[in-house]
Amino acid sequence: MSSPPKQGSRRATRHELDSLVVNIELTLASIIQGVALSVLTESSRGPLGDLRFEQWLYVLNGLLIILLFWSRSVSHTLTLIRWPLEFSHNFLYITCTLVEAITFTDLGDPLRWYAFNAAFAILAWSIFLVDLRIIRQRQTEARGPSERELYAKILKDQRLNILWLVPGMILFHLAATATLHRWPELFIERNGHVGFAAVQTVFLSGYLMYVLRFFSAIAPKILRADQEEATE
Repeated sequence: MSSPPKQGSRRATRHELDSLVVNIELTLASIIQGVALSVLTESSRGPLGDLRFEQWLYVLNGLLIILLFWSRSVSHTLTLIRWPLEFSHNFLYITCTLVEAITFTDLGDPLRWYAFNAAFAILAWSIFLVDLRIIRQRQTEARGPSERELYAKILKDQRLNILWLVPGMILFHLAATATLHRWPELFIERNGHVGFAAVQTVFLSGYLMYVLRFFSAIAPKILRADQEEATE
């Protein structure tokens, strides 16, 4: 008669499944942003090679969007993702990348750029909302003070994005779209849209710095939480 599996064996199996899901998530995030980067690269050849300076900020902003999406995806994966695989979360990632790639196909149409960026920001906001459930699930599973502290920090960041940062991004892109549509002679024909592009560059650069600082702050907490779980 076979004996029931030991607690250590079950924990090892769960750890293997967690590692498998993390690898899937990291691979997916890198591949889909690689697709977006390839579209941006192709669209950037004309503006950069022909010295269309009014479009250079859009090239930079596209790169910043890719860096932000990838860095947030990696940070999310390393802190929250475990077995089982979250299909809804990954489907939203893929949908976001579809809109992102469409946005990058034509850097010479500012009205289209801001309209699709508004749609992209709305989808990103929906990802933050969906991921709230994952954070709360991890909080209930937390086994020690280090894990609880880590997830409390992540939840605070999630709420900041849901209530302020991403809604601000949505409103900015909607306002830019409406302005360009209402006064095309001033903001499109006379390149007034470059002012919106400059504001977008400042916001995206600041947001990227925030994400990098946030991950640097929680990196030691991730290590302590892993060590705490390993010693149980």
